[in-house]
Amino acid sequence: MLYKARTKSEEHLILEHLDRRMNLSESDKQRLYRLNKGYEGEIQFEKLTSGLQAQCIVLSDLNFKVNNSDLQVDSTILFGKTIKPFEVKNLEGDYYLNDDKFFMRNGTEKNNPLLQTKRIESLYRQLFKEIGCHLPIDASTVFVNPAFTMYNAPLDQPIIYPTQLKRLTDQLNNIPSTLTQYHWNLADKLISLNKVKSEYTKLPEYQFGNLRKGPTCCNCHSFDIGVYGHKLVCLQCEQTEEVAEAIMRNVQEVKLLFPDENISTQLIHKWCLIIPENRIRRVLEKNFTLTWNSRWSYYS
Repeated sequence: MLYKARTKSEEHLILEHLDRRMNLSESDKQRLYRLNKGYEGEIQFEKLTSGLQAQCIVLSDLNFKVNNSDLQVDSTILFGKTIKPFEVKNLEGDYYLNDDKFFMRNGTEKNNPLLQTKRIESLYRQLFKEIGCHLPIDASTVFVNPAFTMYNAPLDQPIIYPTQLKRLTDQLNNIPSTLTQYHWNLADKLISLNKVKSEYTKLPEYQFGNLRKGPTCCNCHSFDIGVYGHKLVCLQCEQTEEVAEAIMRNVQEVKLLFPDENISTQLIHKWCLIIPENRIRRVLEKNFTLTWNSRWSYYS
């Protein structure tokens, strides 16, 4: 069963919001593209493994610090007598291996995912030794994109290709497995060790005054929005959203982008523009606690 679901990282969410409200540099656009691509592939694999019938615990997107090294694991499946980590890749195009080096067809060298998987297995062994777990670890690299092809791949490597995903689920379902409280405690321990925030997040500089203001469509993210009664209506895709829900969505966006800013009616009105202050005030009063100090009030 799926015990820890994948969520977008803080960096991913911030870049998505900034991409709609400012002009990102080419390097930031490429970073966002890679995050989107990776997330799509990892969600695809999560959907696949969350439907397993075998007794197992599926943990998505775990991040650890192991002996001063960072360890990021896309998917970890705990079975009764074994642990199976997976490095998930959503690459597309033609690639080939040459002496442990990984190249695109045009000769551009990329990080070798097979070496990444070996590193995951090694660091995972160290981590599990630290926490007193001695179950065997069997890591694999999974390529989920049907438009991916790799040449010169060794046959003895734990590689799963897009055409083998169905076979993989059959194999996982056939693993004899009985879960005990030990396995659930182990899963909880791994989640407790998970590092939610990366130390290496790099974001572009931005300020409140330099970002485009106004609510975006909750469906297509267009700024072409109108307020009609108690609803926001997108004039591009015709998606509707309750004004109160839109206000809360924008409050969460402001809190994510500007965590040090105090939430006030005036601040959210400056952000939303087209939503009247009195509506914003009512929603904030309903969902937050009003705090006063000697100079101003804010919601917390």
